[in-house]
Amino acid sequence: MEGWSEEEIRNRDLMSPCGLYCGTCGVYLATRDGNEKFRTIMGNLYGTKPEETFCLGCMQSDSAVKIYPSCRVCEIRNCVKAKGFYSCHQCQDWPCPSIEKFGFATGRRVMERTIPIWRAKVAEYGDERGSVEWARAECERYHCSNCGQPLFRGAQRCRACKKEVADELDGSL
Repeated sequence: MEGWSEEEIRNRDLMSPCGLYCGTCGVYLATRDGNEKFRTIMGNLYGTKPEETFCLGCMQSDSAVKIYPSCRVCEIRNCVKAKGFYSCHQCQDWPCPSIEKFGFATGRRVMERTIPIWRAKVAEYGDERGSVEWARAECERYHCSNCGQPLFRGAQRCRACKKEVADELDGSL
């Protein structure tokens, strides 16, 4: 699939517990691709300096050096780890106040969409394969319906053909 490798889709470090799949995150994509311009844009969007705007997945070990600063201290990530889970899809308390009060409306909408899908994939395929199939479905979702080029979560417009895509994906920021 254009945009993501099979290795990325299977990488547990990219399977963010809240359902905001890291593989489709603009910060991750800018880091992976070494795209300094995009990294600066993402930093401006999230309020971080370009030198702080990098990540290779929020579920890396806590000692990882390439984890976005807000992900390192994320309340949802820390809750999942404290409960011995790797994702909110495993928790009977979902959706919880941490999800409901998440600071970005777009992120909250994505979480509310993705966790039920993750649960369904795990129910259908089992934990390991179900999680991979969930990640694959997220990657498949983030492609322009007009030109087929890969997009990132929160994209407002396709960088290739300029089509407005926000309403098809996650809504406006």
